[in-house]
Amino acid sequence: MNASDYTFRLRRPVQALLLALATGAVQAGPAAPSAGPSDDTTAAPATAQDRDPLGEPAAASPTPPGPLLKEDARPYKSYGAAALEIIGFQVALNRIDHAFVTPDDYRVSMGSIRRNLRSSWVEDRDPFAINQLGHPYQGSVYFNLARSNGLTFWESLGYAFAGSAVWEIAGETTPPSRNDQITTSFGGSFLGEALYRMASLVLDGGDGSTPLLRETGAAVVSPGLGYNRQRGLSRRAASLWAGATPAMFGRLQLGASNPSSSNVGPSLATRRREVAADFALEYGLPGKEGYTYHKPFDYFLFSARVSNVNGLESLTSRGLLFGAPYSPGHNLRGIAGLYGSYDYLSPQLFRIASTSLSLGSNVQWWLAEGLALQGHLSAGVGYTSTGTIRPSSGGQYNYGFAPQSALGLRLILGDRLALDLGARAYFDGKVASPETGGTDRVLRGDAALTYRVHGPHALTLKYLTSRRRFSFPNVLETQQRYDSVGLYYSYQPSHAMGAVQW
Repeated sequence: MNASDYTFRLRRPVQALLLALATGAVQAGPAAPSAGPSDDTTAAPATAQDRDPLGEPAAASPTPPGPLLKEDARPYKSYGAAALEIIGFQVALNRIDHAFVTPDDYRVSMGSIRRNLRSSWVEDRDPFAINQLGHPYQGSVYFNLARSNGLTFWESLGYAFAGSAVWEIAGETTPPSRNDQITTSFGGSFLGEALYRMASLVLDGGDGSTPLLRETGAAVVSPGLGYNRQRGLSRRAASLWAGATPAMFGRLQLGASNPSSSNVGPSLATRRREVAADFALEYGLPGKEGYTYHKPFDYFLFSARVSNVNGLESLTSRGLLFGAPYSPGHNLRGIAGLYGSYDYLSPQLFRIASTSLSLGSNVQWWLAEGLALQGHLSAGVGYTSTGTIRPSSGGQYNYGFAPQSALGLRLILGDRLALDLGARAYFDGKVASPETGGTDRVLRGDAALTYRVHGPHALTLKYLTSRRRFSFPNVLETQQRYDSVGLYYSYQPSHAMGAVQW
């Protein structure tokens, strides 16, 4: 098979802003021993020698943004600026919360700080969305303020961890929370690195997009990076890509779905038809010649689904922290190692969130000419929380460390047809969550058949199922389930439906 690169040159500014994340708008460079956002100055500008996925000649790409450089071309890195920016963000957030949030847990004083320093760390019961969505996003801001000051992934994770501890002690008057510490620092970092890399892709938005449009789009994806670019820290930059660019597959889906089966259990929420937007980007797919996995998140999957019913219905960021490629045969290539992930799921009846570490693998296998199978399998342990939306009875809020697993398969037939199957399972139990005295099992599954009509335009028929089985004292119901079937328009500019050629 001939080698090819999966890049896409956007032609219009509006497309560049809305869809740059889904396209991987970068050009392939020469093979090198490392790839991804670089932490040094050895990177060389990428070259434009391939054709774009739709068969048109690829125009030369501007040098994409990369590691920050000082005026004398030395790498920019400032531990002090990162710390000051995080503290400044916390002060501003505390003052906003103090002015607008009720009850007011933000009237911080020296007395409250001394009390929190002496206090034992607790497991708080703040609203689910605050603990499981707000805190991870807050941690991603800490992470990206550090990352955009030139710090590495692990250094930025350390800053997110320290920033979370400072907030727990000096940002609120309530006792410090260990669950917030985990989700803010680790969940925030796993989410933050994916946002940082996607913002960098937006900055290389392709032909026709203006610098203002690219800067605005990047700031929306990663406010920390956008802020520091406005400060002028990255006006001089080396190439983002140290060698071969990653193979990427992205898609944006818009459509509607109807409930096909449901069991509300102890929820008072109503089942409704959904109008949804669904975005996914898989970055660093195995099999790209010359691409290696030296840095955290050189491979990652990011997906998000927004609906008119619950707003953010699902969010996943899963990346390879440590790992290596393997190739047991000419037609099969993969990567294996330790993955870090953050998951948030909120179908219409219940919610679950998890920050986890898992062992797993991604693989692509050419079964025949024009027929490829991509897959992911992982299993590990996450800090997990589940809860019923609008519960009719108490005792269904479960917290604790719990086993979990993920499986994904994608069968690709040429450049026209693809079948996707996926499942994620979470297993909260009495051992993991002894305080609740209950058990929780959650399964999220999906099946999608996509047909490419013309160019990047496709139609997708999708089935989603979200199932929960649980047992709590004084709760008679034991199950919740919500299934839906929908039809979606899909914009997916990658060639061959995402299969990587080698």
